Amino acid sequence: MAQEAEDIQKEQEVISYNALTPKQQKQRLRELAAVFLRLGAIAFGGPAAHIAMMDNEVVNRRQWMSREKLLDLLGITNLIPGPNSTELAIHIGYERAGWRGLVVAGSCFILPAMLIVWALAAIYDRYQTVPQVEWLLYGIKPVIIAIVIQAVWNLGKKAAKDMPTIIAGMAAIIAYLAGLNEILVLILLGIAVMLLKNWQARGHTSGAFLLPISGILAQVGSTTAAVTSVTWINVFVFFLKIGCVLYGSGYVLLAFLQRDLVERNQWLTSQQLLDAVAIGQFTPGPVFTTATFIGYLLAGNAGAIAGTIGIFLPAFMLVWLVNPWVPKLRQSSWASGFLDGVNAASLGLMAGVTYTLGRAALVDWLTITMAVLSVIAVFRFKINSAWLVLAGGAIGLASRILFGSI
Repeated sequence: MAQEAEDIQKEQEVISYNALTPKQQKQRLRELAAVFLRLGAIAFGGPAAHIAMMDNEVVNRRQWMSREKLLDLLGITNLIPGPNSTELAIHIGYERAGWRGLVVAGSCFILPAMLIVWALAAIYDRYQTVPQVEWLLYGIKPVIIAIVIQAVWNLGKKAAKDMPTIIAGMAAIIAYLAGLNEILVLILLGIAVMLLKNWQARGHTSGAFLLPISGILAQVGSTTAAVTSVTWINVFVFFLKIGCVLYGSGYVLLAFLQRDLVERNQWLTSQQLLDAVAIGQFTPGPVFTTATFIGYLLAGNAGAIAGTIGIFLPAFMLVWLVNPWVPKLRQSSWASGFLDGVNAASLGLMAGVTYTLGRAALVDWLTITMAVLSVIAVFRFKINSAWLVLAGGAIGLASRILFGSI
């Protein structure tokens, strides 16, 4: 009871933030900055690990809010586009210190990863033809494939919860392989599942409801025009568009990048995309900082900044808009139905891009063996992905030293 009373008191303090003195408000902002700078610098292991760290820091250590409140905030991150763990950090900042806390917590969580990835992008851009760098990434790429497979499997078990979501996931795989626009695939399948579930909830059954969607998707073509020269404005607009619509894990980002950057616009090669993803996984913080790496490759320092701001800006805006409505949104059957459809479609896109990236990463007996062993490691022994990436890079370098070439 004492703990519950303390939790209630903490939440009341959050609500009355505007009533605090300027000195107390600054203290809260400094605390948020210190906590999320540290978390952003050590947050290896993906969104699940990030969320676990936030739970320990915010609920257990500092008692800023109850675990029930944290779970409420985590639940709403699944209803809006963007990186879930980053949005949770933004939510915590908003609850703790209003809109200033929102900006401080989110920015501090992103900043360490952004700076690390930015520096690595500069090194990569300068030395990517150096054999040691090539072989480091040569060893990391097969591990990335295993990590993505694990993400598809674990998230798929939750996303494919009934027949409508299973059909939506299969439709998304077909749509990806057919080269259809990923944004419209997500939106249309989300709407379809939302309508079907609410239709069924009213006593109707119509297994063929989703069939017309395949006809609609067949009419959807690429709407992205090729650009011969890339500027920081192009980079900003591209990643802003993705940040506004991207649901699910950061790995869903791969589907958009592969189709638009590699195949449609030909701004990057498949190898460069895999290298960008490897760097994003190798470093702490949000996987979405892959946008920093790609932005630098496309438009230098201005591109790195533009890509980062573009992909994360929608998360800040959406959290600011929806946070006051968290209780109502979580209880909405329409919102949950749309979420189910979008999550299933996201997993379908992830499955499609796994196949595409696998063809580029598994090039010989060593990479195939590493991928198989990595799959066993993540599924059977639950080894942290950060350690696998480090091991993959080490094996790549060792193979270069011992064999010269495979």
